[in-house]
Amino acid sequence: MGEQVDGDGESGRAVLGRTLRFLREKAGKSLGQLSEETGYDKSYLSRLESGERLSKVTVMEDLDTYYEAGDLLVSHWRVARLDAFKDQYKEFMGLEGTARLMWKFSLVVPGLLQTEDFAREVLSMVQTTADSEESVEEQVAARLGRQYLLRQKPLADARVIIDEGAFRRPAASAKTWSEQILHLEAAAQWSNVTLQVLPFSAGVHHHMSGSLTLLWQKDGSGAAYMEGNGCRELTEDPDDVLRRRLSYDRLRDMALSPSDSLTFIRDLLEE
Repeated sequence: MGEQVDGDGESGRAVLGRTLRFLREKAGKSLGQLSEETGYDKSYLSRLESGERLSKVTVMEDLDTYYEAGDLLVSHWRVARLDAFKDQYKEFMGLEGTARLMWKFSLVVPGLLQTEDFAREVLSMVQTTADSEESVEEQVAARLGRQYLLRQKPLADARVIIDEGAFRRPAASAKTWSEQILHLEAAAQWSNVTLQVLPFSAGVHHHMSGSLTLLWQKDGSGAAYMEGNGCRELTEDPDDVLRRRLSYDRLRDMALSPSDSLTFIRDLLEE
């Protein structure tokens, strides 16, 4: 059911698993030896090779280093993570993965800036099936993997506007929420991220029902992705993208400046 990545119809996760197994066998290692030398559980490594589990990207970074494989496993992982998302969202994720410029507005803390524990809490709220724990962990891994976009070379330039409401709905755990706010404070100071808060005092605005993401590629082509009220819409039509860009500009005009937004976050930490 994952994204098809080759002529044999293999999912991205299956290709990654096959590559992991190939590298291990080429190195002449058993799963037990690999477990001892890397510190990862043997059964966990086995499930990665069989394509049953999706790891965090840091695991692939560790194994790339172990096998001296450059970024081979990370590259396969970036395709495999799309298996966790629905079709239209996969298309958006593909565009996001190659974007050089990203503008985002969100009513909640966006996945691109969530901590692991905060992401786990948010994703756990919508799981109801018996196998929900494993499903949540896979979605957490995929969500955290998106954050790789903000540190891969060349660095993508990101502007993020977050509605004040996101800061007024804390996580259930005080520790989780404190760490999340600290993470946003740090992100606001990254060289490639501009973070702004849209305050309640700005009043009613035209994106109160959902989020907006604008993406531009190296060749200048753009895309807009809207999500809210159970609906998702992705468009690459130049007129639609321009219209969404103008709506984003209005939000930016209403938002606190980057420096005032950082002050807002620090005041919240003091509270």
